[in-house]
Amino acid sequence: MSTSNMSFKSLSRNAFGRLVLVDEQGVEHQGVVPVRAHPISAPDEGVSLVGTDGHELAWIDRLSGLPAPERELLQAEFAARDFMPTVLRIAKVSTFSTPSQWTIETDRGETQFILKTEEDIRRLGEGRLMITSSHGLQFILPDRFALDRASKKILERFL
Repeated sequence: MSTSNMSFKSLSRNAFGRLVLVDEQGVEHQGVVPVRAHPISAPDEGVSLVGTDGHELAWIDRLSGLPAPERELLQAEFAARDFMPTVLRIAKVSTFSTPSQWTIETDRGETQFILKTEEDIRRLGEGRLMITSSHGLQFILPDRFALDRASKKILERFL
């Protein structure tokens, strides 16, 4: 089962829930970890399947080019590992200087976090931002220009 997009024979999950890759030579690799080359800017493109020794075993050009079973397996693996809530609204901040406590509404509900410095708000281009809390949790803001007026006003004080 080799296509230009897939450099392995099969990908499955073992009884312990770990990924198992069978390479083109028929060698079975337990505990494979998928790694996106560009998880935010191009999540569908460039996925490396890495062995337990940290070396790449296979490369996938595009997830969308995989057969459904392998694609769904990798998407489930990424969903379980990549937790990045989407910011829908900024409700309030404790102060307009840092550090400050933010209360935001996300696609996973309302939450609070501490923003240590303005540098923890990273511009990703085209109005997208990544905000990192003091505990390292990352929030994605897909389009700062699409926020409600009050949220934009708060955000602009930090940019």
